[in-house]
Amino acid sequence: QVQLVESGGGLVQAGGSLRLSCAASGRTFSSYAMGWFRQAPGKEREFVAAITWSGGIAYYADSVKGRFTISRNNAKNTVYLYLQMNSLKPEDAAVYYCAAGERPLSSRQEYDYWGQGTQVTVSS
Repeated sequence: QVQLVESGGGLVQAGGSLRLSCAASGRTFSSYAMGWFRQAPGKEREFVAAITWSGGIAYYADSVKGRFTISRNNAKNTVYLYLQMNSLKPEDAAVYYCAAGERPLSSRQEYDYWGQGTQVTVSS
């Protein structure tokens, strides 16, 4: 069955780093664009970053540009999606979700498959 499983979240001090991972399987996710979204308490889920199926082009929200890096590894049966987060700020705290869709767009409606999320907490 289709599975997108995030990992790597946790508690980090402001200025620190975390690397999130997402393992996607059950479909030919190597032909899908993939993205990261986040949702803080009381806020809507927002776009963080997206990457084309080949990994050749990445897109970022202005709020994370220069601090976060999205990448992927299209392995044989599982696609691994990563989000390297540096210089973390308290406002980066949220549940982070990986998603897969046809195009690497910033609208969550464009994504067909979603993971369950991983919590990132940033202490000031």
